[in-house]
Amino acid sequence: MAPRRAALPVLALSLITATVLATAPTPAAASVTATTPVAAAQASAGLRFVDITAHDGVVLKANVAVPATAGRHPVLIMPASWGLNDLEYVAQAQELAGRGYVVVSYTPRGWWFSGGEIDTAGPKDMADLSLIIDWTLANTPADPARIGAAGISYGAGLSLLGAAFDRRIKAVVVMSGWADLVAALYADETRHRQSAGFLELAADTLGNPSAELSDALADFNANRDKPQVQAWAKKRSPATYLDAINANGPAVMIANGWGDTFFPPNQIVDFYNRLTVAKRLELRPGDHAIAELTGLAGLDNDVWNSLYRWFDQYLGGVSTGVSTEPPVEVKPYNAPEEHYASWSALATSNRRYGLGAIRWYDGTGLLGGDPSTGWSKSLPTDKDTFANGGIALITNSLAAFTGWQPWIWLPAVDRSRAGVWASERPSSVQRVRGIPKVHLELSGTEAQGTVVAYLYDLDSLGNASLITHAPATWLDEKGGSRSFDFSLQATAYDVPAGHSLTLVIDTVDGLYYDENAPHKTVTIDGGSYLDVPLH
Repeated sequence: MAPRRAALPVLALSLITATVLATAPTPAAASVTATTPVAAAQASAGLRFVDITAHDGVVLKANVAVPATAGRHPVLIMPASWGLNDLEYVAQAQELAGRGYVVVSYTPRGWWFSGGEIDTAGPKDMADLSLIIDWTLANTPADPARIGAAGISYGAGLSLLGAAFDRRIKAVVVMSGWADLVAALYADETRHRQSAGFLELAADTLGNPSAELSDALADFNANRDKPQVQAWAKKRSPATYLDAINANGPAVMIANGWGDTFFPPNQIVDFYNRLTVAKRLELRPGDHAIAELTGLAGLDNDVWNSLYRWFDQYLGGVSTGVSTEPPVEVKPYNAPEEHYASWSALATSNRRYGLGAIRWYDGTGLLGGDPSTGWSKSLPTDKDTFANGGIALITNSLAAFTGWQPWIWLPAVDRSRAGVWASERPSSVQRVRGIPKVHLELSGTEAQGTVVAYLYDLDSLGNASLITHAPATWLDEKGGSRSFDFSLQATAYDVPAGHSLTLVIDTVDGLYYDENAPHKTVTIDGGSYLDVPLH
């Protein structure tokens, strides 16, 4: 099925780049035997477009860029993102070929002009990736001992999964990818509504969805057959094959955004912590595929610069120093870049902020001190507030480009619909680093329900900038009282001196499906608290 219209803004950037570069000369065939370090290559021999036929007869569209120098060269396989095609990486393919790499970019099956149906990183996609490697070794001056894979979003997931299924892959760079697709869809039992909707829209307009994909998304949206949907997602999760990845031993670099609404950072952090191979983690402000976006146009870009260093180190025969540097690099929302020896090193302490009684005169409670008892705050289960996580792909993307976090004017948050707790205003900066956690004592709950927690930086004028947030859902056979624990998404943010750390809790957010019964209430009781990791 041919695509009907573009659904994602990245497409226009890719096509503009492709128009300029597609006129490059086709590389001449070369007879080579020597292995060439990447430092020796100074130019690309051009770009050519090829058709590669899969084992089941499906034709995959691809393009190939090779260095102009003689010798065997390291290889990079680059699957296109969800909704895009092999034109996506043409600028970077030329750059990487000039750096000494054979680069093969391809459109995964079911997308654009590649044949077949969308397999969503399933077994057919894994077979295709191995086939692309076979074709590259047979048709280019590729070194079979130095093969890497990289991509953005869908291409990132395919690359990381490929490292579990094909031992020839020695290094991987994962940009805005996923580790656990179950967690991306159902984090804390809450269905991620808008991100799944974007994925479905792209598949319907730019690809040929398989019945399996269509059924999974239909069941997800209708909240039915959850075990089957989760089994489908688990089969497509690199975390499922962690042991195989560790056994195969590829060097893995992961780069994601703090505000990624498609693949939020907690599942990536968990996966990174369990990797035992050479590894690196980079987290920056922005939503899905935003931090690396300008690199697709060939512009200087921090993520792509890290990619060059990673592959030069582990494939190219060049010592870049990346193997001896602290492997965790974070760019806080409002502070300079930082480097750590491990993820756990981000936080040097944990501070517990008890939730206090709501004051009658401003509808706000104190956030701080030991958890107190003897108070309660009831929330309606079907009323939204101005506190929200924004719009998937848009809100946090704008924040990455402007440096302005999503914000609200806190006095506008209806206290009859939300619980609000604000801390005292310390005289020093509070450096939030890591994954904040919420503990709620709840009563009067239905058997199923959802709450959404937002952590804000509140200034003296009532302007509240979002630090992080998360929804959480309980699914039981009966209602009543419960102790409820959940994590907010990982973050790095400096709360300025004189500002108040502020927690808002309500029950509705347009980013997510909630499981709340209409016209009911849920009550937050004393003994509730917020744990904040600080550096």
